[in-house]
Amino acid sequence: MKDDISYKYQNPPGFDIDFDLLETFETNLDPRFPEECQVPCHVMGYGEISTVFELKSKRMSGLAFKRMSIFENQDELDKYITAYTDYNQLLENQVGIGLPGHGYAIINSPSGRPVFYIIQHKVPAYSLGNNAIHLLNRAGIRTLFLRVLQELHKLWYFNNSQSANKVSLDGQISNWVIDGYDPDHQELDQDVSLLYIDTSTPLYLIDGVEQFDPELILRTTPRLLAMIIRQFFLDDVMTRYYDPRKVTIDILANFYKEQRPDLIPELLLAANHFYAQEGGKNLAIEPIQEKEISDYYREDAIIWSFLAASRRIDRFLSLNIMRREYPYILPGKVAR
Repeated sequence: MKDDISYKYQNPPGFDIDFDLLETFETNLDPRFPEECQVPCHVMGYGEISTVFELKSKRMSGLAFKRMSIFENQDELDKYITAYTDYNQLLENQVGIGLPGHGYAIINSPSGRPVFYIIQHKVPAYSLGNNAIHLLNRAGIRTLFLRVLQELHKLWYFNNSQSANKVSLDGQISNWVIDGYDPDHQELDQDVSLLYIDTSTPLYLIDGVEQFDPELILRTTPRLLAMIIRQFFLDDVMTRYYDPRKVTIDILANFYKEQRPDLIPELLLAANHFYAQEGGKNLAIEPIQEKEISDYYREDAIIWSFLAASRRIDRFLSLNIMRREYPYILPGKVAR
């Protein structure tokens, strides 16, 4: 391993990272065709600012690598690392949200940009919430949904218990793992343990100031479109994650994307009942209407479809017209 390549890492117990292989992977990765890299790999999932890989290495089997290529220099990345590590500690130690074992590594890309890899213990694909909802029966899905609301309630309780700091997360069903799930069982225990896996966007406020720089998200967006988002939409996007009602609407609307809109009416009833009882204590959440969910999803789907098309055009222009690096990996067509 060259010291000037893998120059910073956090390697918790149970992780054995082959940094030479990770360097080779990053050096030979073509973001247009990630799975054609000479280092055998498999794309496990896509996020807005990251791509999750499994490297087919015996030494690193059982690990998932979330690649983030949005940073332009080390100072910028150092600020993010501070936010990322503080966020993980907040979730685990103060809020009480369970996370999988995790660490990170930094590799310099061939162009000199630092690339950040979040490393987590890999979980079975069937235990991811968006896959489990196609294996569980309706009672099991309702239990999973209520457990997500109970985990989120820890956030709202923490935020209301003090005024200086607030923390949030993207509560969509795909970001939760059913710990120890047996796919042969169609129902879940009422106290089943969940793990939250999407810590790459550290959403928390200190004295009202957001600690995650949203410009990192806009960096993957064409410049003109980024200006429009920054001017008209960014504040709403960032603040809605701290609003329990809006977070719940977002979770319910996500069932359209996960091809289970049939579940929304009964889960909506469960959510409204939850917030009318102990789950809504001190929150004063107005009952959610089904039309709010369908309207939210329709608008969200249009925005993300337009954004995805704009990114593909931007990649084409960057690589073929301007002849400059395009370091981001774009997902294929997403069913919505």
